[in-house]
Amino acid sequence: MRRADARARLRRRPAAGGAGGIVRRAASRAAAPAPFPGALTVGGDQEESVGRRSGSLLDLVRVAIALLDEQGRVMLWSQAAESLLGFPSEALVGRDLDVLLGDDAEMIKVVREAIAGVLRDGDSWSGIARLRHRDGHDVRLEARLSLLENGDGVPFLLCRFADATALLGLEQGLAVQEALFEQSPLGLAVFDRELRYVRVNETLARMNGLPVEAHLGRTSGEALPQLAADEVMAVQRQVLATGEPVIDVTVNSADPSEQGYRSISYSRLQDRSGRVLGLTGMIMDVTDRYRAVAKVERARQRLALLNEVGSRIGDLLDAELIAQEVADALVPRLADHSGVAVLEAVLDGAELPRHQHSRLTPLVMAATAAVVPGPDAEAMQTPGARINMTEDSLFGRVLRTGMAETLDAATQLEDVSGQGDPRVRAAYRLGVHSLLVVPLRARGIVLGLLILDRAGRREGFDHDDLVFASELADRAGASFDNARLYARERAAALMLQRSLLPQTVVQPPGMEVGYRYVPGSSGAEVGGDWFDVIPLPRGRTALVVGDVMGHGLRAAATMGRLRTAVRTLAGLDLPPHRLLQKVHDLADDLAQGPEEALIATCVYVVYDPATRKLLLSKAGHTEPLLITPGPAAVHSEESVHSGRGLVGGAANVLALPSGAPIGVGGVPFEVTELTVPEGSLLALYTDGLVESRTEDIDVGTRRLCAVLELPHASVEEACEAVVSTLDQGQEPDDVALLLARLGGAPLPAAVREERWTLSAEPSAPAQARRLVRATLPEWDLHELQDTTELLVSELVTNAVRYGGAPIGLRLALGEESFLVEVADPLPDPPQERQAAGTDEGGRGLQLVHRLAHRWGTRAEGTGKVVWFEQTLPDAPGHGGASHGP
Repeated sequence: MRRADARARLRRRPAAGGAGGIVRRAASRAAAPAPFPGALTVGGDQEESVGRRSGSLLDLVRVAIALLDEQGRVMLWSQAAESLLGFPSEALVGRDLDVLLGDDAEMIKVVREAIAGVLRDGDSWSGIARLRHRDGHDVRLEARLSLLENGDGVPFLLCRFADATALLGLEQGLAVQEALFEQSPLGLAVFDRELRYVRVNETLARMNGLPVEAHLGRTSGEALPQLAADEVMAVQRQVLATGEPVIDVTVNSADPSEQGYRSISYSRLQDRSGRVLGLTGMIMDVTDRYRAVAKVERARQRLALLNEVGSRIGDLLDAELIAQEVADALVPRLADHSGVAVLEAVLDGAELPRHQHSRLTPLVMAATAAVVPGPDAEAMQTPGARINMTEDSLFGRVLRTGMAETLDAATQLEDVSGQGDPRVRAAYRLGVHSLLVVPLRARGIVLGLLILDRAGRREGFDHDDLVFASELADRAGASFDNARLYARERAAALMLQRSLLPQTVVQPPGMEVGYRYVPGSSGAEVGGDWFDVIPLPRGRTALVVGDVMGHGLRAAATMGRLRTAVRTLAGLDLPPHRLLQKVHDLADDLAQGPEEALIATCVYVVYDPATRKLLLSKAGHTEPLLITPGPAAVHSEESVHSGRGLVGGAANVLALPSGAPIGVGGVPFEVTELTVPEGSLLALYTDGLVESRTEDIDVGTRRLCAVLELPHASVEEACEAVVSTLDQGQEPDDVALLLARLGGAPLPAAVREERWTLSAEPSAPAQARRLVRATLPEWDLHELQDTTELLVSELVTNAVRYGGAPIGLRLALGEESFLVEVADPLPDPPQERQAAGTDEGGRGLQLVHRLAHRWGTRAEGTGKVVWFEQTLPDAPGHGGASHGP
C-alpha cells in the first residue's frame, strides 16, 4: 500500500520526483568510467562549456532513458528513446515493457530475469537487448539497468540504452587510435590551446631525449633546447592561429647529444562543432634523408643537363640540328669546347658502312661550340670539315673500338688525330689540357664522335665525367640514328603518297577545279592527307578531302586504300552521308591490322551544276568554306543570285554536323543541302592548313578566309595565294587543298518525256510493260521495245518486292540516248549478285548490267532512283519522227 501511494505521488509530482525525490541507491557500488588515456584537458574549458553545446559525442551516440516501475511498466520515456524505437511517450507510459519485446520469448526471459535481479540485489545490469521498433523490425541496443528509490523508498528501474552498432564503432575507433598512437614509428604529440604537451608517445620522447612525463604540461619552448624550440614554437603558433597545416618542415634535432634533422608536421585540432582544442603534431627523423640531399644535389646538375639535352633533341629529326643542340648544351657546363663529328651517311640518310670503321671512314664535323669563340677555336674544330686521322690515333681507336678515352695532359694532344695536325697547334694556343672523346653509338654501331675538352685552370675530366658523357652520347646516338632512318622512311613515304594521289584531275562541266598537296616539312613525317575529284552520272561531280591519322608509310598506304574505297563507292551514286557510313563500315578491313584501328577524317561533297546544289557531309573533318561572289549570304535550300566576277567574295564557314571520324563511330553522319550562287568558290582542306603548334585553329581559319576573300584571277592563283600563307618555320603537317569554282551547266533537255506513278502491287510490272509498249512505238523506238520491257519489268518487280510504296516510272528521250528511271522509297541501293543455276530469281540486275548501255542509282529525297540508258538505234527514218518539247 505504501509503494502504491508513493507511485501515485510520483505521478502527481513528476518534477519533484524526477528532480529531487529519486536518488541512485547503488551509486556507491558502480565505479565511474575511467577517462580515455591521455584525454585532452584544456584549461578553463569547464566554465566555458556551461550551457548549450553542439557537436559532442552525445550527438554521435545518443543515450536514451526510460524509467520502469518494479512491475516493468514504463513510467518515463525520453525523446532519445522515441528516436531509437519510434514509440512516442504517450504510447508507452503506463504500459508493460512487453510491448517492446514482441513475441521474442528468449528476450522476454532475459529482460524479466534482469529486472528481478536488479530489484533483488540492487546491482546494475548491462548487456545487449533486442527491442521491437514501432515499424516492426528489431533494434540491437546496448542497455544498462540501475535501481533507484524515491524519498518514500519506492523502487524504480532506470534503463539507459543506445545503438549497439554506434557504440561498437566508437569503441573500435578509440582502440585503433590508441594502438596507432603507441605503436607508431613516428613521433606523435597532442597540444592544448596554450601549446602545452597533453600527450606524447614513446617514439617522440626518445627523439627529444626526455621521458614522457617531462613533456606533459610544458610547451616545446620549455621542454626543448633553445636552438630547436624557437622555430618549432613559431610554427605551432602559426598553425593554431590560421588553421593552415604545416607539413614536412625540416628543423634541427631537439636532442643536443645527437646531431640530426627532424621533419615536423602540425595541424589544428577541432571538435565536431568546430571548437579549437589545440594541435596535433607528427615528427619524423629525416637525418639520413637530409644528408643524402647533398649527394643528390651534386648529381642533380648533371641529371638536369642530361634531361635538357634529351628534351632539346628528343623531337628533332634533322641530324645537323641534333648535332648543334648537343654541342651548345655542353658548353660551358661540362666543357670549354665541344664538337660533334658524324658519318656522312648519318647526314645523308644513307645506309651505314657494313665494314669496320677505319681512318678512311668519312667523318664530318657536324657542329661545334666554344666558351669563347674565335679563330683558334674554329681552327681546332671547324664546322663542316672532314676529319683526317691515323689508324692508331685517339680518334681512330675510339671510332674503331667504340670505347671512350681521355687525355689528361697537354703533352698527349699529338695523339688525337696524328702528328702535324694544325688543329693540335690551335689546341695548344687555347690552353687545352684535358680531352674526352666518346663514341656516338646506336644499335651497337658507332655513328660518330663526341669531342669535349677543358682549358685553363679548369679541372680535368674524371671518371664520373666519362660515365656521364657516355650516357649523354648514347642518347644522342639514338637520336642521330632516328634522324637517319626517318630521312629514308620519309623519302619512301612521300614517293608512295604522291603515287597514290590523283595524277591528273579532270575539269568537270560547270566547275573550275584547283588543288595543291604540300608535304610536311623536314620536322614532320608525311601524313595520310588526300583529295579526289570524281565524275558522277548526270553531269554531277564528287569532291573529297580526307586525312588519315598517323604519319609515314603506314599512313600513306592506308590513305591509298581509303581513297580507293571512297572512289569505288562513289560509283554507286550514294548520298554523301550514306557513303561515309559505308566507308566507316569498311574501316576494319581498310586498317593495317586488327591491332591498329583506322581513324580518318573526311569531307564528301556532291555538286550538281544543273541545279547548283551542294550535298555535303563530313566525318570529323575541318569545316569547308564557301566564298560567294558578293555580299549575299548562303542559305540552305535557297538560291542566292549574284553576278560573275573574279574568284573571291564573302567567305562563309559551313558549320556542318560534325559526325565522328571514320573508324570511331557512335555519331551518325548527316547530309546538308545548299543552293549556291553562280561563281561561288568551295574550299576543302585538311587541318594542316589552318592549325599549328602556336595558333588556335580558329586563327588559321580566319586567315584562310581573308586570303580567299581577296580577288584572284583564277582558281590556280587562289591556290598559290593560300599555299603562300603557310609558315614553313612551324614545321606544318601535310596539307591537302581543293578549290572548286561552282558554275551552272544544265543538262540537255529531253526531246520527249513521260512520267507515271504505279501502285506497289503485283500487277505493277505488267502495267509498266504496257506503258512501255504504248510509248516506244510513238517515239519510233521499236528496236528498243523488247529490251526496255524486260529491264523495266525487272526494276519494277524489285521495287514492288522491297519498296512497299508507290513507284515512279519515267521515260526520257534525248538527242543520243533513251533513259528509263524507276523510283521507290527504299533508300538502300540494289545489290547485284551472282545467281546460281538453280535459283528462280536474282538475275534482274545482271540483265540490266548486260543489256543496258549504262546504269546506276542515285538518292532522291528519302528514297532512290534506279536508271539505265540505251543508245538510240541508227534506223532509217528515226530522225524524221515528230518529237515534242
